[in-house]
Amino acid sequence: MIVVTGATGNVGRPLTRALTEAGEQVTAVSRHAAAVPDGVRHVAADLAEPAGLSPALDGAKALFLLLSGDLHAPGARPADIIGLAEASGVRRIVLLSSQGVATRPLGPSRVAMRALEDALRESGLDWAVLRPGGFASNALAWAESVRTQGAVAAPFGDVGVPVVDPADIAEVAAACLLDDRHSGGVYELTGPEVITPRQQAAAIAAALGSPVRFHELTRDEAKAAMTQFVPAELADDTLDIIAAPNPAELRISPDVERVLGRAPRPFSGWVARNIAAFR
Repeated sequence: MIVVTGATGNVGRPLTRALTEAGEQVTAVSRHAAAVPDGVRHVAADLAEPAGLSPALDGAKALFLLLSGDLHAPGARPADIIGLAEASGVRRIVLLSSQGVATRPLGPSRVAMRALEDALRESGLDWAVLRPGGFASNALAWAESVRTQGAVAAPFGDVGVPVVDPADIAEVAAACLLDDRHSGGVYELTGPEVITPRQQAAAIAAALGSPVRFHELTRDEAKAAMTQFVPAELADDTLDIIAAPNPAELRISPDVERVLGRAPRPFSGWVARNIAAFR
């Protein structure tokens, strides 16, 4: 049995589906009650209170660990989850980390994530670490404004990064959970092209067949919006990257193709699959 945390999100949902299609028993964990595919067990648990994960981990062989924003906050103890998993008999953990651990190692949220990666390495378990850059699905934050105003608002409109499709992250995670060859692997996950927010808005407009205006936010405006959902330190770390990505953050990683045997999906493909959210 494999436990998937964040199972109702943009990565966890397709990962849960991929594992069930591979014939695995899956326990889906999310903070609140949620619909899951037939045959999947659901456990509601808050990762900020690791003891609540015990029922989900009972009998599990592997764990996909995805941390919500509050587990990056000062005082959070996500490493306790690794200890609980090991005590429960879990043999493998795949951790969804961040590209910034390598490219911006001194950012406060990156320091905390590096410490979690190190705790996983030192646990004695089989492990793999996934380090994605920006997510294509972050564009869902624009869905309401596109639907109601035909507009996208974002900072740094002409600064791009190679955003990755969460479905690719999920497929790589499934491979790491199921295939011993990926034990000890650290994979940087990006899309196939650098794309700016303005170009993303144009891709949405093309898929809709109607114009989408672009409005450029200031950094302060963008931070105010982000801190409604994530700690200020994480918002600042993210804004530092998208304001001025360094050469490592602009690099197109070969790791999706290395693991899956195909090129990563482009942003336009993500839009085509999710266009209903913008109509």
